[in-house]
Formats: sequence, structure tokens, C-alpha cells
Amino acid sequence: MGEWEYMGATDQDALLTERFERDRPHLRAVAYRMLGSLAEADDALQEAWIRANEAGVAGVENLGGWLTTVVSRVCLNMLRSRDRRREDPLDARPGEPRTAAGPAGPDPEEEALTADSVGVALLVVLDTLGPAERVAFVLHDLFAVPFEDIAPLLERTPAAVRQLASRARRRVRGTTPAPAPDALRRRRVVEAFLAATRGGDLAALLNLLHPDVVLHADRMVVPTPEPIVVSGGLTVAQGAMAAMGRARFTGLALVDGDFALAMAPQGRLRLVLVFTLADDGLVTGIEIVAEPDRLAGMELAVPA
Repeated sequence: MGEWEYMGATDQDALLTERFERDRPHLRAVAYRMLGSLAEADDALQEAWIRANEAGVAGVENLGGWLTTVVSRVCLNMLRSRDRRREDPLDARPGEPRTAAGPAGPDPEEEALTADSVGVALLVVLDTLGPAERVAFVLHDLFAVPFEDIAPLLERTPAAVRQLASRARRRVRGTTPAPAPDALRRRRVVEAFLAATRGGDLAALLNLLHPDVVLHADRMVVPTPEPIVVSGGLTVAQGAMAAMGRARFTGLALVDGDFALAMAPQGRLRLVLVFTLADDGLVTGIEIVAEPDRLAGMELAVPA
């Protein structure tokens, strides 16, 4: 029995409240990596708090681990529910859950900063995993929870959970060939493009683009009845400046083994930018892909 067994109900409630608030940053981090959205993570924490209160903590030996399990179980249920409605467009899904952060949920800037700190590419790859794989990988690989502790949550054996995490790890790392010999230069150019777009630095962007650069965007990017083709450094750069809002949710990713940019608001892939470079390092072509079938056919991985 734990120390909770010898406390009155009021004392247990007070200590549970204190511990939950102390662990909130950790619990929110776990939920965010599982769900890819701060609004959904906050919603999961609210549901976990209700469940923890209803269950009581008498006899709990490891309160921190127990709270992590409660949050993880809520996230697992949310992921399974999401899988059942994954065919719905993101914009057509029910409104974001109302959270303690306010009627509109977390601030978009906080959402963007959090996605950037975790890694947009990681969130994108995690979103391609099944619920059990995602939970196993997040808990074990990102938060060092032993397989033996994850197994009851997923109703699997520790060996089966190990296999789930291993499969997820291979997806995160990718299976495409290693990047080309000029990969470092390509990475720097793509990162510089993103930095200039986020910062609204038109001059820096123009320095990266070939004067005759051509941008192709499929019909789902805007969307429009037909694909869009834009040419000329200034025109392409000005278009990129108009997409500064999108750039906040965009990050470096490996796409089919090459460095590219992936945009993923709420951790869900919406479009990919693929770059063509000349021998001098200038960008001669940009392809923006948003058609779901084409996105599904791309292999995305997390850059090392």
C-alpha cells in the first residue's frame, strides 16, 4: 500500500491536485506528442483530471507514473476515435475542444513555437502511425517509459510493445537511401528559405532564388480548378511572403530521402515543398504538393 492509504479523502484530494499541477508540463508534453495539437492535449489533460479524481489514488505507489498512464489512456482513446474519422477533412471536423486556455484554445503563436521545438517532421511522421504504435513510441522512445509499464495500457505483452515501438522508430528514421553528396548544401538552402519566409525577409529570399525560378502548385494548394504556375524570382518571393502564416507551422523534413519543407498545422500534414537546385545552389524550381493522394505516396522522415 502507498502512503495515500493512510490519508483522509480531503488530504488525498489536495495532494492529487498539487501533484497534477506540478506534473502538468510533463503531462502536457506527453499528450502533445501523442496528439500533435495543444488544444487536444489540453482537452486530454482535462479528461485525465476528471478520471483521476473519480478513480482516487488510494494505494497508488508511483503517482507520477500513474498520472502519465491516465493521460496516455485518454490520448489512446482520442487517437482511436481520430482514426475512425480520418477520412474527414481537417477543416470539416468538429470544432476544437474548449480548454482552460480559453474559448479559442491555445494561442497560435504558442502552437507554432511548440511544434517547432518538437519538430514538425516528427509530428508528421507520428501522425502516420497507428494509435498503438504512436503511444508505444512516444512513451518509450521520447519519455523512457519501460515496455513493461506500457504493456497493460495497450493490452499487449512487453515483447509486442517492443515490436510496436521498433516499427514506429523505423518510420521516424525512414528507409529511403541516404541524401545525396551535396545534402548539406541542400539542407542549408531549404532551411534558409524557411527562415527568410518566416522572418519576412524578401531580400534574403531573393538571394536564394534563381531569377528564372518556376513554382508549380497543385490545384489543392489554394485550392483552384487548375494547378498554378508562377515564374520569376520576385514574383515567387512575394508569394512566399504572403504565406508567412503557413510558414509558422512548417519545418524541415526528409521527403523521399531529400530535404524539403512540410507544413503541418495541428501535427497533420497539409502540404510539402520540394526544391530543385542548380549547381550554384540557387533554387530553380519549387513544387508545392497538397493533393492527399500524392502526399500519401511520399515517404517522410525526421532529419538527423
